[in-house]
Parts: sequence; structure tokens; C-alpha cells
Amino acid sequence: MTKNERVFATLCGVALLLSVGLVNAAEIDATSFRCITKMTPVRQFYVDNLQSNLDGTLAAAKSTTGAVYPPGSVIQLIPGEAMVKRDKGYSAATHDWEFFELDVSKDGTQIRKRGTVDVVNRFGGNCFGCHAPATAQWDLVCETNHGCTPLPVTRAMIRALQKTDPRCENPSISQEDAEALKQLQEVLK
Repeated sequence: MTKNERVFATLCGVALLLSVGLVNAAEIDATSFRCITKMTPVRQFYVDNLQSNLDGTLAAAKSTTGAVYPPGSVIQLIPGEAMVKRDKGYSAATHDWEFFELDVSKDGTQIRKRGTVDVVNRFGGNCFGCHAPATAQWDLVCETNHGCTPLPVTRAMIRALQKTDPRCENPSISQEDAEALKQLQEVLK
């Protein structure tokens, strides 16, 4: 090996070592979460990856037979909640997912609660409790056919919530979205 090849190999090795474990608790903060509609849409939810492995996250999300999400994967259905796949060994109970309840405003994001089996959202639901029934091949990710308890909201309500993320530059909401949000308020009473 030439001197230049050794230097290049060393630099690549250092870069690899620095990239491993990038999703530790200290590095996931409010800035890790952004406007939901700036993330990548997959069916009804949005994904991102904090370790620059969006392709791996998309492959898992788009799989029709199920897949394990790579570390760094972020999944959001609504602006105020997220789940992040942590490194293997983080939490066996949650398949290494960490759940987040977020306060979102035009000024950005604040983490209200975070954890594994004990995060309860504003609607009184335990995040892990809702995701735990997902059949094994879906890696705790819920969709209508994954074994999870159905949400008491419609797709129209979810779409309207996504469009009203205050971190985004949202156009005015449509009459249809306004009606869906009104119906959602009734469900939450």
C-alpha cells in the first residue's frame, strides 16, 4: 500500500468509527425534529434518518413483508409525536425504539417527554402500549394491517393535523381540513 492509500484508509476508518452510535441520547435533541412535511412521506406517515441512512429507512418503510428499521430512523404520523430507532441493545422491550412527545410551535420543537415503555401522550395513550401489538415483522411500526389497535381518528383528520404543523410554512387550510380538525376535536372530548 502506498502512503496515500494508507492515509485514505485511515481516514475512512476514522470516519466509520465516528459514524457508529450517532444516535445516543445526548445527541437526540429538539433540533432532531423538523417540519413533518419536510420529511419523506410514505403512505400516511413521514420518515427521516438521523444517521444519514434515509435509503435504509425508506426500504424498511416501503417493505410489503416487514423489515427492521436501521438506527437513526425517525417516524412521525402527527407533528406532536415521534419514534426514533436507537442502536441495537438500547431497549429490548421496544425493539430499540425511543418514543417522543413533542411540543411544536412556529419557533421550533421542544421535547416534552421521551422514553421507552413509559411515555404517555397528550391523549392519554401509552406509546409503547399502542405499538406493542404490531406483529414481529413490522418492527413495532403500526399501520392498519400490522396488528395494532386502530386509532380512533380518520385519515382525513391525520392529514389535516400534518398540514397544520406550525413549524412548516403552511398555506391556509382547506374547508375539508377544517372540518376534519373539527371532527377530531369532538373525538378528543
